[in-house]
This record gives sequence, structure tokens and C-alpha cells, in this order.
Amino acid sequence: MNSAGNNSVTHIVISEEEQGQRIDNFLIRCCKGVPKSHLYRILRSGEVRVNSGRIDATYRLCLGDTLRIPPIRIAERPQNEVDEVAKQRVDLPIIYEDEAMLVIDKPEGIAVHGGSGVSFGVIEALRRQRPQAKFLELAHRLDRETSGVLLVGKKRLALTALHDMFREHGAGADKRYLVLVKGRWMNTTQHVKLPLHKYLTESGERRVSVNPEGKASHTVFRLLARWPEMSLLEAQLKTGRTHQIRVHLAHLGFPILGDEKYGEFALNKSLKRDGLKRMALHAWRMAFRHPLTAVPLECIAPVPDGITSYIAAVDHQKAREFSADNLNEIFSRGHTA
Repeated sequence: MNSAGNNSVTHIVISEEEQGQRIDNFLIRCCKGVPKSHLYRILRSGEVRVNSGRIDATYRLCLGDTLRIPPIRIAERPQNEVDEVAKQRVDLPIIYEDEAMLVIDKPEGIAVHGGSGVSFGVIEALRRQRPQAKFLELAHRLDRETSGVLLVGKKRLALTALHDMFREHGAGADKRYLVLVKGRWMNTTQHVKLPLHKYLTESGERRVSVNPEGKASHTVFRLLARWPEMSLLEAQLKTGRTHQIRVHLAHLGFPILGDEKYGEFALNKSLKRDGLKRMALHAWRMAFRHPLTAVPLECIAPVPDGITSYIAAVDHQKAREFSADNLNEIFSRGHTA
């Protein structure tokens, strides 16, 4: 698939790799640099047509469809800027890969995709590093500050199956995170079911809060270790809401260490002086069935040094009060697939 041209009408015949996706998502990828508001406007006005007919934003493309895209001015970044950023993002450790999918251990501090003030992300780096790849699309997302297991589809059918799997939540992928929080967590296992509502601040920043009018959200927290002033938890997602783990914990009075959005400013400042220079949230394990073969897979991203070194320093100073039998196994275990 080639990107839409700037100054002329573009006609694209939908291939097997492109079929099944919504027209709005296709345009967002095809017309990089064009504001989403403009793309939705040309969809509503009928300037975008499929097989000479008008369609709405929810239309799913079919094999052999002929798509007409009107002339669009695309604001592209200079090629040297893109290449330079790609070079800086070469180190994307591969946990698992086959012809259908790719599983990456995403570093913290890198967005999964460009946009919202971020010029370049994991998916753009992958496409730059693999110019021969015909198809690379994110199957889900991780916050920029979160590290760990990230799935990427290499085939349209695999991506669609992964999306369906994530929509099933508890019946699909089993997603586990490791998280350090402020305070002494008391319950061995705790189910948290608090509805979450997304909103924008006056400055336009996206935020989430616990709100009775929000969407149902369910996280299971398990205590792994506890010190006088912090706890190590495993968080299992039963739903996949934006910032779910971060907001649930902050609402309960156990903010994630290093969380600049929902944590405690003064605490985070002192944590940086003590050696924790990131948010202590890591997507460490995901168990699921292969999207095409249904073979069970388990992918594990080792806990980053930025988290383990801080835990080691705290544990050296103050022995933990509670330790799960598998704590050492979690930290020493390599990835499997």
C-alpha cells in the first residue's frame, strides 16, 4: 500500500492484507501527517468513496474494493529527522516472532506510536527498521511510561484475531503487570471493580477518574512483597480501560511509584534522588493463544534493571515483611514462548 498523494486524487485497490479494517483507521495510517479531524470531515462530506459510492467511518474494507481519496496536503517530517529517530530506537528486544505476529519487550519512555506531541514511536521505528515488511500494526497499546510485552500483527488476519482476543478480556489474553506502590498493601488478593471515566483537563490533557458514570473496570491485585513504606504487586487486567491500573491504585491510596500523572509529586521527586527514575509499572507476562494456530503461548519480559535495582536497594535497607514463594522466580525467569 502506498501513501495517498498530496496534490491529486488517489485510487487504491484493497489487498488481502488490508481487508477487514475500518475505513477511518485505514485513512489514518495511509495519510500520515493529516489531522484526524480533516480525515473524518472528508469522510462525512463523501469525498472519500469506495467503489464509487459514499460510505461512513465504520465501513470495513473488502478484498478488491476500489478506494478513492481526494487530494490531501500531507505534512511530512523531514526524512533525515525520521531516520535519526529510528536509529535511536533500534533496540526493541524481540520476545517472540513468526510469520503472523511479533512480540516486543517495549522499553519505558517510548510511545507505542507517534501523535499527541510525540514525533515517533515503536510502530514507526519497526516500519523504518523493516522496510520490506508489507504489514505491521499494533495489536494493543501500552502507556509511554510502561515497559513490557507488546504485540504487533504482521498479517491482517492475525491482527483481527488479536483484536477479537483483547475484546474478550478475561476469556482472551491473560495480561499480568508488576507494580511498585506507596504504602503497605494488606490483602493477599484483592478484586477492584471501580468504573472509570475519561475526560480532558482545561489544558487538553487526557485523564481518567473513578466515576459511577464511567465504564465497568476490573483489576485483580496480588501481593508479592511488602516493605514498611512500599509494596510489590502483580496486577491482572480483567478489562482493558485507559490507565486502569494507575487510576485504580491511586484511588485506593496506593499510587504507583514514579507515576507523574496520578502519583504524588513530592514522593516522585524524592524517588528520583533515591534512584527510581521511571514509573514502576511493567507488563511482565502475557498468556494467550496464537491468533492463527490457537497454540498456547506465554511471553515474558524480564523486569527492567531500573525497577529491580531500586527494589534491591530498599530490600537491603529494610527486609520485606511478606514474600510470595515465587518472587525470586519472577525476577530470575527468562522469557518463554
